[in-house]
Amino acid sequence: MAKWYGMIGFAMNKEGNPGVTIEEIEERPYYGDMVRNIRRLQSADKLNDDITLQNELSVISDPYILNNFQSIRYATFGESKWKVTSVEVQYPRLKMALGGVYNA
Repeated sequence: MAKWYGMIGFAMNKEGNPGVTIEEIEERPYYGDMVRNIRRLQSADKLNDDITLQNELSVISDPYILNNFQSIRYATFGESKWKVTSVEVQYPRLKMALGGVYNA
């Protein structure tokens, strides 16, 4: 199991103009383990294939992430931000599955 350290992005709803909700991303640093590390090419009728990950992170939880795990949008891996496709709570850890590249 490889060690992991990176940022996790949470989507927090803030009120902009009256009656308008804006989604702002708040990043927080976390430690954990890389449980699974798999890369997959997705062929499509495009010129270049899409790269997706099937990685799984096991993150040490704190009260903030336990209360806001439904708001997790991405986790950094390498130099990129990757979409978190699912989150499983296994106290005292959270298991997160990564998918494609996150585009805000």
